[in-house]
Amino acid sequence: MLKMKWMFACALLLAGNSLLLGQDMKPAQPSTVAQVFDHSVSGVEKEFVSAADAMPEDKYSFAPTNGEFKGVRTFAQQVKHVAAINYMISAAILQEKPPVDVGSENGPDSVKTKADIMNFLRGSFAYAHKAVATINDRNLLTPIKSPFGDGTVTRLGMATLIFGHCFDHYGQMVEYLRMNSIVPPASR
Repeated sequence: MLKMKWMFACALLLAGNSLLLGQDMKPAQPSTVAQVFDHSVSGVEKEFVSAADAMPEDKYSFAPTNGEFKGVRTFAQQVKHVAAINYMISAAILQEKPPVDVGSENGPDSVKTKADIMNFLRGSFAYAHKAVATINDRNLLTPIKSPFGDGTVTRLGMATLIFGHCFDHYGQMVEYLRMNSIVPPASR
């Protein structure tokens, strides 16, 4: 009889907890387009900035030479290029000029030291966050002027290009780090 009372008490406790939990749980609000893009920019920003920071300044001029690497960008040039493109894409999304002079797709010549490059990079991600925050269901597919020519693109295409382009160069930077015996932060 005691065993039966314990089983009944446990069943009652479980049923009561289920009812209480069910009352407290509200359906999750769906994410907005801007929130989804911002989360993606944050993800690539974390990986990319930490990789850029992991390379010592004296190795920023490194570019591989063994094998088929003729004419490839140095580590510093990879970082500056990504930052410049981030600014260009974000400006297109916002339909304005970039807040800094990016020069060309390779970044401004005046940005040379690791500290300057890292500031340029961080600024480009801050601007990317600002840009994707303006994307919504109404303007997602609206044609906008391409930053890379005379054609038109969409904010959807430009936003996805931010993380696609960053991760393309991130992969190259990981190789550069490993060639210099540096384990990328994401792999530590």
